[in-house]
Amino acid sequence: MTIGLGWLARVCLIGAMLVTPAPAHAAGVEPGDSRIVVDAHGTEVEVFVHKPANYDGRALIVSLHGLGRNAAGYRNSTRALGEQFGALVIAPLFDRERFPTWRFQHGGIVRRDSERSLQAVAVSERTSALLKAVVDKIRAAEGAPDMPYVLLGHSAGGQFLSRIAALAPLDPVRIVIANPGTWLTPSLEERFPYGLGGLPDGLADASTLERYLTQPITVMVGTADTQTDNLSMTPAAKRQGDTRHARALRVFAQAKAHAEALKLPFGWHLLEIPGVGHSARAMYEHPLAGSAFCPVRPDSDQEPPANPPGRSCAFTPKTEQPRR
Repeated sequence: MTIGLGWLARVCLIGAMLVTPAPAHAAGVEPGDSRIVVDAHGTEVEVFVHKPANYDGRALIVSLHGLGRNAAGYRNSTRALGEQFGALVIAPLFDRERFPTWRFQHGGIVRRDSERSLQAVAVSERTSALLKAVVDKIRAAEGAPDMPYVLLGHSAGGQFLSRIAALAPLDPVRIVIANPGTWLTPSLEERFPYGLGGLPDGLADASTLERYLTQPITVMVGTADTQTDNLSMTPAAKRQGDTRHARALRVFAQAKAHAEALKLPFGWHLLEIPGVGHSARAMYEHPLAGSAFCPVRPDSDQEPPANPPGRSCAFTPKTEQPRR
């Protein structure tokens, strides 16, 4: 199944002809597991989908794969969260051939020219723009163009989200960054891709840092993610810590300190998953995983959980919410 402009036009035309509109979730992708191809600004993106039985057209989870590019496996690992929230799950494939490190893990925002200088990529060609096009076309096909969505990325997918959270103007209700190997630290001095320094003019300044610190980010990390397999050990990466767990804690602490110093409303939340290592399935199927989407404020006894002050939780669990 391919979702393109012509296909969507036909869906809209048929919908307009109906005397009694069908439910918003009646159109679009098939129930259960499926695979579709979406035309995103002329780039075909393969997308693996799970539409749970309790889906009601009100929530979307975008699950981003790791270094192995196993999008189907990540769709499967995210099923439990989709069923918990009654949410459509999509897992786009960013293959290694078309999306090497600079275009996936590092966000596809800049690339090095022949002289090794960083050059900005045209906005419409950035990986974040392709991802947004996928999200928008699937929401439109589902008859819910404003459907709230969460971006959920594990490992390499988490690295991607760390960069675009600062540098791409997307509109998810929450960005969940799980067990990435490296982060974009909240620093204008540390050079990209480890910080905001050294980027072409107009890409990063104080307002970029402010946006990054106020984004609705959940730092989700397994306490047992302490192995170093496939973990970058460059000097800049090691400044973030020796393990993925250590790096998550350090970057979160840095971000919180910066937000407090700048008197900004800090949008980040830390969620440690006890006893879990570098496994997306173990992370996402853990009883605490759902609270990554609707984290509890430290000073709040509210049930169901709420986001940081000033933000509402757009995702309502369809099953009992795990207690923390």
